[in-house]
Amino acid sequence: MSGNKTISYEHRVVAAELRQQAMEFETPSNLKASWQLLNSLVLFITLWVLMYFLRDVSWWIVSPLAVLAGVVLIRIFIIFHDCGHGVFFSSMRANHWVGFFCGLLVFTPYRQWHREHADHHATTGNLDGRGPGEVWTMTVDEYVGAPLWKQRLYRMMRNPFFLFGVVPGLFFVVLQRLPVRASSRQLKQSVWIMNIAAATYVSLMMAVFGVGAYLLIQAIVIAVAGGAGFWLFYVQHQFETVLWTRSENWDYTNAALEGSSYYKLPRLLQWCTGNIGFHHVHHLFPRIPNYHLEKCHNALPVLQQVPVITLASSFGTLKLKLWDECSHRLVRFCDVQNLDREQQGLSKSIVAKEC
Repeated sequence: MSGNKTISYEHRVVAAELRQQAMEFETPSNLKASWQLLNSLVLFITLWVLMYFLRDVSWWIVSPLAVLAGVVLIRIFIIFHDCGHGVFFSSMRANHWVGFFCGLLVFTPYRQWHREHADHHATTGNLDGRGPGEVWTMTVDEYVGAPLWKQRLYRMMRNPFFLFGVVPGLFFVVLQRLPVRASSRQLKQSVWIMNIAAATYVSLMMAVFGVGAYLLIQAIVIAVAGGAGFWLFYVQHQFETVLWTRSENWDYTNAALEGSSYYKLPRLLQWCTGNIGFHHVHHLFPRIPNYHLEKCHNALPVLQQVPVITLASSFGTLKLKLWDECSHRLVRFCDVQNLDREQQGLSKSIVAKEC
């Protein structure tokens, strides 16, 4: 018992020291925030204006512009995300208004998403706290002990084409239109207000572009932004050495530093993704706005010792499917060999073999 208390005390000391060192990066800069909002929205609007004038010229030109608009929308989503944390501007009122407007562009209700995202921060890396806001992750024992229909459902949900191609569209277009059953009356109202605003926005855009043209362009934009957004969320919590623990051993600092990766992207992609690659910094210090994350990462040596994932190495995470509580790592489906429980008396085995 005393050992656990000592470890807990040490964790609290380390966390307190890190928080003290990071406080200078938590102060929002209205100038930087305004510039980031301006250059993102101007570029996004410019692309839509170009698509409007070129839609009758050539779809071979419009389609790449729609892809670029989807990429810029990722950056706008990060602004939306920071507003939800109340850190983008120094004014909470400004955060709420900008958050709502950016939420309209990404078809996401601002207040409900913020509430669900707070749960994600509170349970990251906790095997007993897995919920709807996470990429569905089963342990080896859970998978082996699951009925066949659930195993097949899980395989489908973890299929890259389904996870990054189908799920984002369903999530942003359909699921975000529905208030969560457990939501408060205020949250439910905010969802319906966003739905009305989204319906108005879509109607106006269809009137300007034409129904077919707008829906095709918007489909491309959402597919790119949603797919890339889901990929970013996935790769930052689904790498081989990621930390997952049960509630009794869960620690906020460890979960942030070992349960979130540093996704080291080329400078242009870092700009497009609003510095969210410094995900370990964000999870440890969610009060730091995205435009200060890199400075904080460079200033604190402990933040430079976390798992690093590059653009090239990140694609290897696609083969990781299940959490093995024995080896404390994510493993592939082909690493799991079902044994005959009646004959062997065992539920599972991790075998060393190449796929």
